[in-house]
Amino acid sequence: MAAETRKIVKIDEAKCNGCGLCIPSCAEGALQIIDGKARLVDDRFCDGLGNCLGECPEGAIEIIERAAEPFDEAAVEEHLHSLNTGPGVEAEAEAVCGPACAGSMARDLRHSRPALNGGKAAVEEEPEAELTHWPIQLHLVSPQARFLQGQDLLISADCVPFAYAAFHDRLLKGKSLLIGCPKLDDSPAYLEKLVAIFKSNSIGAITVAHMDVPCCFGLNQLIRTALEKAGRKSGVKEVIIGVDGTVKSQA
Repeated sequence: MAAETRKIVKIDEAKCNGCGLCIPSCAEGALQIIDGKARLVDDRFCDGLGNCLGECPEGAIEIIERAAEPFDEAAVEEHLHSLNTGPGVEAEAEAVCGPACAGSMARDLRHSRPALNGGKAAVEEEPEAELTHWPIQLHLVSPQARFLQGQDLLISADCVPFAYAAFHDRLLKGKSLLIGCPKLDDSPAYLEKLVAIFKSNSIGAITVAHMDVPCCFGLNQLIRTALEKAGRKSGVKEVIIGVDGTVKSQA
């Protein structure tokens, strides 16, 4: 495609310390740590929205206008597929920028799990997983992550998938997932992140799943407060799971 003048990321290598905090915020995988510095690997992968700007503690990233190849969504999909399925992906990422980089990279799991596209599972006796993306931990998810836009959302307390055996089939199927702990995690940070998510995306139905213990009920209120602060009117379905693994309530 012919180059056009458009907005695109620019990285000041003199300021960049190679911390890698910008990497997870780029859902397109346009940034990588190369030779100890964050670098834009291909103009076609950068949409110019600047999701990575606020993640840089050194102020090394800015959005400029220059001649660049147009943003290419198809190329991004191919790029992400190669990142997520190539040999030695985790080992390579960990060697370059540490364990957090590999675990936080945005991934569309539908490309690497044939069963989700109607194929047969590699091991037929295993139940089919319904998780369609990564990361899922609320702190790590970018408000602009593409798996949020236009999707039904399941926001689950950390313990629910361990207690509820039918989590994938009855709660997660057909939804994008976010997880967190309303007691042990940073609730103010969660509130800020949820407000940003609700402002940035057209979210469908919202389901909150939590345990039937006092400290877990705060998750439901956190979501409702975030919706109010974001100026969004959306019903929230609440599913409460007992410590015995049974559904105690659905409303």
